Amino acid sequence: MIHKREYTKDKADQFIKASKHSLRTDYRLNYHLMAEYGWMNDPNGFVQYRGQYHLFYQHYPYKPIWGPMHWGHAISTDLIKWEYLPIALAPDGEFDRDGCFSGSAIEKDGQLMLLYTGHVVTGPDKDQDYKQSQGLAVSDDGVTFEKWQGNPVIGYKEIPPDVSQKDFRDPKVFMKNGQYYVVLGSNDAKGNGLVLLYRSDDLKQWTFVNVLASSDGRFGDNWECPDLFPLGNKDIFMLSPQRMPAQGEQFRNLHSTMYCVGEFDSEMGKFHSEAFAQVDHGFDFYAPQSTLDDQGRRIIIGWMDMWEAGMPTQQGHEWAGAMSLPRKIELDGNRILFSPVEEIEKYRSNLYEIHDVVLDQVIDIQSSGDSYELQTDFEAGSAEEFGLKLRVGSDEETILSYRPEEGLFTLNRDKSGLGPGGERRVHVRLDNGHLKLRIFVDKSSVEVFIGDGEHVVTARIYPGPQSLGIQAFAKGTAKLVSLYKWDIL
Repeated sequence: MIHKREYTKDKADQFIKASKHSLRTDYRLNYHLMAEYGWMNDPNGFVQYRGQYHLFYQHYPYKPIWGPMHWGHAISTDLIKWEYLPIALAPDGEFDRDGCFSGSAIEKDGQLMLLYTGHVVTGPDKDQDYKQSQGLAVSDDGVTFEKWQGNPVIGYKEIPPDVSQKDFRDPKVFMKNGQYYVVLGSNDAKGNGLVLLYRSDDLKQWTFVNVLASSDGRFGDNWECPDLFPLGNKDIFMLSPQRMPAQGEQFRNLHSTMYCVGEFDSEMGKFHSEAFAQVDHGFDFYAPQSTLDDQGRRIIIGWMDMWEAGMPTQQGHEWAGAMSLPRKIELDGNRILFSPVEEIEKYRSNLYEIHDVVLDQVIDIQSSGDSYELQTDFEAGSAEEFGLKLRVGSDEETILSYRPEEGLFTLNRDKSGLGPGGERRVHVRLDNGHLKLRIFVDKSSVEVFIGDGEHVVTARIYPGPQSLGIQAFAKGTAKLVSLYKWDIL
C-alpha cells in the first residue's frame, strides 16, 4: 500500500488501470455511476461545463474502504452513461495531505475551478485530531487540474472563534449579484450543526459574512454538504445533518438529508426558513449536490449509500459506493417535487404492460429482471394493504406496501438478500383513492418516486442473481389499474 505522503494522481490512475479487471460484477449497477475501482462517497463538483456534465466524487482508489480522499471524475452528455476521466485531485499537498474532502465546481473566465476541503490529521486519533481548510484547483480543459499555489484560500484563521475549529468543510460555491459566495458545513462545538457563509470577488480572497443558519437542537450536531440555490420564487437551503434525532417516521437514519424552503438575504448572510422536509425517506441517500444546467433544470444527485451501514461489496468485490439517479427538482408551493431526469427514458426497451387487474392475493407479474423501470397505478379499493414485491426469489423479496387506513407507505428489505435489513416508512396521501409509483431497480438498488414526486425512497439491496421475480399483492381487494415495465440496460 502506498504511504500517504506518496499519493499522487498518476499513481492512482495507474493502480486503477492495473486493478479494475479484478472487480466482481455481481452487484455492479447498469445505469448509475460507481467508482471504476475502490471506494466512492459524496458527489463533488457537479457542474455542466462546455456542454458536458461533470461529476467528481470522494474516492479512495486503492481499496473498497474510506481512505485518504482523492477526487474521482466522470463526464456525461446525458447524466445516465458516464465516462471516467483521470483522477482530478490527490492528497499530495501540505494543507490537504490527509485528504481532499468534498467541494464544488464553478466556471470562471472559461476555466473550471474546484473549491474543496483540505484535511490534515493533527494527532494520534484521526477521528478527533484534525483541522480543515479550503483550497482551489484550476483547469483550462476540464480534465487536468492544478492546485493554486496560494492555497488554502480560506485558512484556519478565517474560522470564526465561536465555531468548531476543526469541522470546517464541504464548500459549495455559487454566484449572486456579481459576487461569489460559498457555504461551508460546521457546528458550534456544543452539539449544534451550522453553516457558514463567505463572500469573494475572485475565488481567492474570501471574507466571512455570517452564520447562514444553525440548529436549535433538533437538527443534528454537525452539518455537512450544504447547498444554497434559487428555485422558482424561493431559495432552497439543502444540507446533510449528522446524528439528527428522528421526528416520527422522518429522519430515521443516523445521518439525514433535508431541504429548507425560504429566503436568502445575501447582504446579511442569513437564510430565513419557511418550511423544511426530508430529501429522501429511504436508507441510502446522503450528501446531495445540485447544479443548474443549460435547459434551466435544477438537478440534484446524492451518494446512494450511508455511513456506518453494511456494504456487502466491500467483502471481496473490490468496490463500494454508487450515485443515485440524477433528479430534477421543482418547487410546488413550499415543497419540492423530485423526478428522475427525462434522459433515462431513452434507455427503455422491451415494454411490458397490464391493465385493470383485481388484486385480492399475491399474483406473479409475467415479466422479471434486475435492471428496469416500473410505473404503477393502484386503486386502493377496500384493501387493508397492497403493493409490490421486487427481486423475488427463494426466500428473498423487497416489499413496497401501502396501508390506506394509516396513510403509510413502507419499503421493507428484511428479506432483500445480503446487507442490512429494516424498513423505512413515509406518510403519503392517496390521490382520489389512487397511489402512483415510479420505481427504478438496478442490480443492487431501488429508488421509488411516489405520486407526483413529493417523496422518494431509496435503498441498496443485495439479492441473489436468481431473485428476479415481480409480484403484486393485496390484503382485501384493490385494483392494479396499470403497470408498465421497461428494461433499462
